[in-house]
Amino acid sequence: MATGATGATLADFKTSEKSWWCPGCGDFGVLAALQKSLVALDLEPEKLAIVAGIGCSGKIGNYVNGYNLHVVHGRVLPSAMGVKLANRDLTVICTGGDGDAYAIGMGHFMHALRRNVNLTYLVMDNHIYGLTKGQYSPTSQSGFKTKTTPAGNIEAPVHPLTTAIAGGATFVAQGFSSWQPQLAELIQAGVRHPGFALINVISPCVTYNKVNTYDWYKQNLTNLASDEAYDPTDRVAALTKLHETDEMVTGLIYRDPTSVPYEDRVAHLSKTPLARQDAPVDQAVWDKILAQLG
Repeated sequence: MATGATGATLADFKTSEKSWWCPGCGDFGVLAALQKSLVALDLEPEKLAIVAGIGCSGKIGNYVNGYNLHVVHGRVLPSAMGVKLANRDLTVICTGGDGDAYAIGMGHFMHALRRNVNLTYLVMDNHIYGLTKGQYSPTSQSGFKTKTTPAGNIEAPVHPLTTAIAGGATFVAQGFSSWQPQLAELIQAGVRHPGFALINVISPCVTYNKVNTYDWYKQNLTNLASDEAYDPTDRVAALTKLHETDEMVTGLIYRDPTSVPYEDRVAHLSKTPLARQDAPVDQAVWDKILAQLG
């Protein structure tokens, strides 16, 4: 069994909880790639925090051994930023779906991009709301037919990768749950990146989305790794490529080599976790408080 320098194995990052994902769900591939990445990154469970949102993807924290914070719909990023700023020793990985991230959570998403806190955000994008039984999502294509759009979706879809780069993201990538080796490499690169890293993961819903299937993606996705001339540090080239391909690409799309995390730019922010900082209080103050409570 593979181990890192810390001695941690895949078994160390697994829990005994049985998954309730549908058989064939793309999230299984994301989970496997994430656990393999944690070993390759030489992490330990006690140094890992998973902050998960609402939806099928939000359950992933239950299957990864580490700290797990399951928050309300759309509030993954502010919660994760609080965790990271309170304890910079933790590797913080956020998880959510396209609804959680790009609908109710979109406001927080845009501010997380510009702040550039050292987080990794895995968004499992299946172009549909799976947990609530098959409504259209922000990334559903125009014309997409669901229970709530029986005549076809009349809205234009959100383009998360283009939005992220335009909004100031310093690391943007896209993986496919079926292509685990590449996805694992992207997760590792995102965690190592000094700043906010978005990894949008195409994770097909086999139960409710019969259009954007595994076979459909395999026929339509372009792997940027096959283009030796592509430069992921060129922001304009990244935006151009996304426009030309309608975001149907996998690989590292954009990385800012000059990125500096938010927490390194905040004056007087200690690197010592809050729980280990001295917080002396005058004994007279304590006595007064205790007297009021007594």
